[in-house]
Amino acid sequence: MDASNAPKASARIGRQPSTSHAELSHISLQLFIENGFENTTVDAVATAAGIGRRTLFRYFPSKNDLPWGDFDAGLEQMRTYLRMLPADTPLVDALSSAVVEFNRFPPEEIPFHRERMDLLLNVPALVAHSTLRYAAWRQVVADYAASRLGLASDGLEPQTIGWAFLGASLSAYEQWLKHEDADLLELLESAFVVLRSIFASVEARAAG
Repeated sequence: MDASNAPKASARIGRQPSTSHAELSHISLQLFIENGFENTTVDAVATAAGIGRRTLFRYFPSKNDLPWGDFDAGLEQMRTYLRMLPADTPLVDALSSAVVEFNRFPPEEIPFHRERMDLLLNVPALVAHSTLRYAAWRQVVADYAASRLGLASDGLEPQTIGWAFLGASLSAYEQWLKHEDADLLELLESAFVVLRSIFASVEARAAG
């Protein structure tokens, strides 16, 4: 679903209720774009989706979670992707490819994702809330790095690797939002090139 066929703000008579994470997130994004995040209520989203407020909260615990879609499912897919990679894949290559795949979207989803990230990176309430989401994302990276390096996942090196990949990813996203003709995946891959020399030294120490 792209911005051209996204549901309008008001509920339609006879429309089927929207009850998937993706559909509800799309509806909320459209409302946030049209009316502003602060001016859009949970009740307005529920009405536009044709569901009750309580049903909406079964999918998303708060309004701040709506732009994220089914983020937890994406994290689990990322973990699965990493587990399935060959054990001899260099650490930086494994993590880079996993993050690129995590951020790969079908063409019709790109307009929504651009609006989503613009909100998440610029709306103060969402920036603060993002701390929890980013922590969960970093932990996926740190857990995998720890398993490859034989270290505790809460140790300095795995956590630093998590922060490094998050920082590189956010840098790529900032550039993507500045340039409408930019390719997100290419920007991510370019950002990860910067990390390769750092990870090479980490893996060398672990092997020694």
